[in-house]
Amino acid sequence: MSVLGVLTGAVSVAIFKMAAFGVDPFQSFMSGISTLIPISFGTLYVIVNAVLLAFSLIFDRHYIGIATFINLFLLGYVTEYSYKLLQWLVPEPTMLLRMIFLIVGIVIICIGSSLYITADLGVSTYDAVALIMANKWKIGKFKFIRVCTDVCCVVLGVIMFMAGGGQLRAVPTIAGIGTIITAFFMGPLIEFFSEHIARRILGDTVKTAE
Repeated sequence: MSVLGVLTGAVSVAIFKMAAFGVDPFQSFMSGISTLIPISFGTLYVIVNAVLLAFSLIFDRHYIGIATFINLFLLGYVTEYSYKLLQWLVPEPTMLLRMIFLIVGIVIICIGSSLYITADLGVSTYDAVALIMANKWKIGKFKFIRVCTDVCCVVLGVIMFMAGGGQLRAVPTIAGIGTIITAFFMGPLIEFFSEHIARRILGDTVKTAE
């Protein structure tokens, strides 16, 4: 579940990019940073997540596990090469296909997140931030805190994108309708899929093992 969740999340980011309606909030943040730091996306992803990893190690190591490191070292590169493959397969997607990419991307990223969060073998360093605030600091429910952190990522991503010389007309590609939808609904959707899919899968697996 952990491996499948992480890899699914990586591919979903590539699908978001193909939709060109904006990426998920954290990737919006990453896109903003990438305009300021001109290195490969995969390497930059590792660096940023290493910083967030330090945050988790300080405040709650429970959320650091094998899935965290799979996410840290593989997600950026899987996203990068998945995107290149999709571009090769569909070099000029139509508006209808882009809308399908958007819907599929949203569903897949939320299902993937629910899988590896429920597996409890570590989560992404970004997911850990909201989980620590909800479960360790007791600030509020996860789904609401996730909305707040997602909105902050989008705002910071756009600011850094513009500061790095990004064109105003290109802003919708990193903070478009897809970004807005995920910023406000990704937290609740992850919780929904965790309850109705991931926890049931994990429960059935445990019963079978017993």
